[in-house]
Amino acid sequence: MADVEDACNGDVVDLSNRGLRIGSIFIIMAAATFGAFAPILLARQQKMHVPKFTFFICKYVGTGVIIATAWMHLLDPAIDNLSDPCLAPRLGDYPWALCISLMTVMLMFFVELLAARIGGEDDGHSHSLGSDNDSDPSLGSISRKKPQEKGAISVDCPHDAHLAHGHEHDDGDSHGGLAGQLTAIFILEFGVVFHSVFIGLTLGTTDDLVVLLVVLVFHQMFEGLGLGSRLATAPWPKKKQWVPYVLGLIFAASTPIGTAAGIGARPSNANTQKLVNGIFDSISAGILMYTGLVELLAHEFMFNPHMRKAPLKIQLFAFGCVAFGVAIMSLLAKWA
Repeated sequence: MADVEDACNGDVVDLSNRGLRIGSIFIIMAAATFGAFAPILLARQQKMHVPKFTFFICKYVGTGVIIATAWMHLLDPAIDNLSDPCLAPRLGDYPWALCISLMTVMLMFFVELLAARIGGEDDGHSHSLGSDNDSDPSLGSISRKKPQEKGAISVDCPHDAHLAHGHEHDDGDSHGGLAGQLTAIFILEFGVVFHSVFIGLTLGTTDDLVVLLVVLVFHQMFEGLGLGSRLATAPWPKKKQWVPYVLGLIFAASTPIGTAAGIGARPSNANTQKLVNGIFDSISAGILMYTGLVELLAHEFMFNPHMRKAPLKIQLFAFGCVAFGVAIMSLLAKWA
């Protein structure tokens, strides 16, 4: 019995290889910055021709990355942490990870319900990210016409700038316009930043530093591409064109901040660390589940009239991009 109690007291976290831990802060930041800023910068520059299909691919691959992150990189470790026998005296025999994620999903829906209502009242009508007047109804190819605004790239395959709510549905089911679209982006931003801080904490205190660092470089880069492609195509007001850069910077800095905190805090109790990580992983999982399945997957495929009318090859290609993103992140879950 004494041996069990000693084991549950938790071991002091091994903070050896301090030089690489500090270096990982800058390595992760570089990968995340590239992922988040590349789509934004490419969308706003004029000197180099960027194939418009690039944004289409990044967007749907990013959707798959976000969905797989929720299930494989957040919910699974949350269940492991909060189901640890050493936490049973505090938590009892109850699936807390699933409960917290479920409650988070319900809260996200409630927030979006209010945002859609408020946005609808403010706008009076739906502001599409690309209305029928500037989209290619055939959806069989990428439109070659000039973008409406200087520095913007118009991606019309299929209705590529579409992001969740601010479109006009053929069945009259209109959602919260511009406010709804931007709310969806901020929810996505909050979700990825929230969990990025805590994977940074894990990186700062893990024993498997080298393996986790390699995996997280790809993880943050792919996740950054998914976020950045949506920041690049969102309908930011002219006076708010700087916002995507700020949001991208916040994402890029989130994991390094968590890593630095993990190194500096020197946590001494593994059980407390499991409890905190489990709770926040559960919350992050719920946020990204809702965002990935509802905001991105359902609205891009099922509720987007342009995608419903698209040729089968376009629909299958978009689904293939999502599946590729899911596969990549699910494979990375083998190591982290």
